[in-house]
Amino acid sequence: MITSLTLLILSLVALYIGAGWLVQGSSALALKAKVSPLVIGLTIVAFGTSAPELVVSLNATLSGQGDIAIGNIVGSNIFNIGVILGVSATICPLQVKKQLLRIDIPVMLAATLLLTVLFWNGTLSRVEGFFFLAGIIVYTLFSLFYSRKHGEGPNLELEEQPKHWAVDTLAIIGGLAVLVCASRLLVDNAVSIAKELGMSEAVIGLTIVAAGTSMPELATSIVAAYKRKTDITIGNIVGSSLFNILAIAGSCSLVHPIEAKNVNYIDLLVMLAISVLLLPLVKSGQKISRTEGFVLILFYVIYIFWLLRDTI
Repeated sequence: MITSLTLLILSLVALYIGAGWLVQGSSALALKAKVSPLVIGLTIVAFGTSAPELVVSLNATLSGQGDIAIGNIVGSNIFNIGVILGVSATICPLQVKKQLLRIDIPVMLAATLLLTVLFWNGTLSRVEGFFFLAGIIVYTLFSLFYSRKHGEGPNLELEEQPKHWAVDTLAIIGGLAVLVCASRLLVDNAVSIAKELGMSEAVIGLTIVAAGTSMPELATSIVAAYKRKTDITIGNIVGSSLFNILAIAGSCSLVHPIEAKNVNYIDLLVMLAISVLLLPLVKSGQKISRTEGFVLILFYVIYIFWLLRDTI
């Protein structure tokens, strides 16, 4: 038990480091391509910080552990909005741009509703996975096109990064290598701990694995909130939630049909509810206030108490 816990913590640290390298390298390359901060948050940073979820869920799927794969996706989205966005808003009220209100948040809500409907029977097929993957490709291309046509230019303050593309590429490759190794370690030891504690793999995926793989998003968003870079803070969370559903659920079910009977309709409805709650919050004055941030955190705490009610 102690050995598994130690290895679990080490794997989480490694995931954080690997994601950091990946975000640094990919963000630097994006800035060289003159992409705006909001789109960097919605795409490059969001996808980079979601890389741990991707690798962990893929490994779990290939190992036949569908509960961890889907639990990680659903739990990460709940954690992203409830904890990361909530904590970030308590640090600095988050101003919301019209693009998020008109395009990105509605797209995220549509993807969340689609996953809730398609996964209601506890399975995802290859055909459903294909449509999810097609969705993330279309969304990413549209975001880049929209940024070039309507968006602002890159944030010069963010350009203080390695200048040569080779350094950025090495950071990306190194980050991915660390993520692959650390994710295998995380899944193996999370399953071991779950069995010793008598917890289901679904609960482990929804809590420990989901929160652990979301640490890069948490660190990125909190730093951005302290620096008043609210575009990156909100874009990171909305983009990560979209990526979790469309890219991760899509790629996992395309590689192998997923069955996760222990991630039930209540977990799906909680994910959908907290995503829907986000829309009226951002519409109220086009910002998420500190009070609204506390509401999001409270929502997550109540869900976790309900989820762990039989083990506490």
